[in-house]
Amino acid sequence: MILILLSTVLLLPVLMGLGKIVENFSGILIAGISGKILHGILGISLFWTIIAFFIPSNIYVEIPTILIGLVYFFKDKLSQEFYTFSKKEFSLIFIISLVILFCGSFYPYILDHFGYYVPSIKWLTEFGLIKGISNLDLTLGQMSIWHIFQAGFSNFSDPFLRINSILLIVYTLYIIENKNWIHLCFLPVLLLFSQSPSPDLPVIIFSLIILNEILKENKNTSLLFAFSVFVFAIKPTMIWLPILSFSYSILIVKSNLKNLILGILIVLLFFIKNIYIFGYPIFPVSIGDFGVSWKPNPEVLKISSQYAILKTYDMQYSYQEIQKFSSTDIIKNWFLIKGIKSKINILLILSLLIFTGYAAIKKKGIYTLILVSLLIKTALVLIFSAQYRFFIDAFFVIFFVIFYNYFNQKKSITVFSVLSIIFIGFLTSPNILQTYLPSFRLGNFMGKFEMKQLYKPSTYDYNNYNSYKIGNLKFNVSEKYPYNFETPLPAISESYIFDDVKAGIFPQMIDEKNIEKGFIWKKLNLKEKKDAQNIINSINNSYKQK
Repeated sequence: MILILLSTVLLLPVLMGLGKIVENFSGILIAGISGKILHGILGISLFWTIIAFFIPSNIYVEIPTILIGLVYFFKDKLSQEFYTFSKKEFSLIFIISLVILFCGSFYPYILDHFGYYVPSIKWLTEFGLIKGISNLDLTLGQMSIWHIFQAGFSNFSDPFLRINSILLIVYTLYIIENKNWIHLCFLPVLLLFSQSPSPDLPVIIFSLIILNEILKENKNTSLLFAFSVFVFAIKPTMIWLPILSFSYSILIVKSNLKNLILGILIVLLFFIKNIYIFGYPIFPVSIGDFGVSWKPNPEVLKISSQYAILKTYDMQYSYQEIQKFSSTDIIKNWFLIKGIKSKINILLILSLLIFTGYAAIKKKGIYTLILVSLLIKTALVLIFSAQYRFFIDAFFVIFFVIFYNYFNQKKSITVFSVLSIIFIGFLTSPNILQTYLPSFRLGNFMGKFEMKQLYKPSTYDYNNYNSYKIGNLKFNVSEKYPYNFETPLPAISESYIFDDVKAGIFPQMIDEKNIEKGFIWKKLNLKEKKDAQNIINSINNSYKQK
């Protein structure tokens, strides 16, 4: 807790100073402390994304950034803005921040933390963006801009990767500055994302803030659209937000198209980043083929696509069984998945139906635009991979809009208090989830409370790995563990080794003397096939050993 607090005390002024610089060029979308910090996050994330093409996001990037932010923070006397809070507001901020810091100090438990978040950050801090990295490990082809932002602060100011906890404190400042209390109802749920640099947390927070600004009829359409596209660039399943802000700008505000230029530049940067590391504009779909030599093997993408379909039904059917589903079976079986996920699927459709009725009764154009945006997003998710985690943000949006004027300060603080106790109970005693909600599998990976986390946030270490070579690529694989969060680079997840060998290919370095030149795939020759099979046998045999 204490070390996360120190990171917060350092980074809030830094981001405020950087935000002041951004505001000088872009104008102001949101006034106050939280507004400056959000501008700072936007500006530094985009700037670091650009330079990550050329240099790693290491301490030589972090320290100058911190110094520049602090210089502007003190030069412009931004600390005075904290005096606008009353004593009661300071007390509320203090209490909520303690809850956030406590929850953020627990062990990370989201599986993507080990297989995607940390490996992405390791690559970014050691090498920057790598051409064709998806050929090495397909998961890395989606490196989020949020991980570039986290990587830049992971060398010195936030080495335990708790940037999401800091963002939750920023969200608290926004809530209290703007007196928009309904947001407090969401904070306890979001505490479950505070232990990892999950992009799900920032996109939910940013989308709720932008939605709030739209409902307040904020006329700065240039920054509304830019922030919306930024959210999409962090996680493309948030496609509904740029659709909404674009529609709001054109149909309601009647904004000039030139106000959308900044957002268009951000989406272009997002596409360029994806083409560079993945080979196509949007991960993981192979739409928009520019013919680059480092794009993934089609067979590997096919395997990935099949796996996404399996995940749609929570791995409860084989791919062959799903292929035989009739149109009725596709819908019926999605609703009848065993466990909690079927309940979430049913709740999604019910929520959309309720919101459709709400929008029809209210007869306000903005509600219709929100509904249409959510329906488009839902349709796209259902087409590609209808996993509940891809549309969970819809529940926040629908609840926010319907109860926008219902929750005052007293009701919101009451809901926050009750839910915080419940979710803190889940974190401190994960056996509750494991016993009463066994289908929520993440509950099985939650670590218990330890006294030492009051000082230092809990983290896992796993340094056991084996080294192999195929062709010109020397690589490392975790021993008896499917992920590579602590494995020295270059590392490959064992599942992708199996997929590559099944496809008859394997990643290779473009320049065997310089890993920074990137990766391509090549077909295996007879010797390499034999070497690859020996590696697979070695991995399989390691699990049989006691």
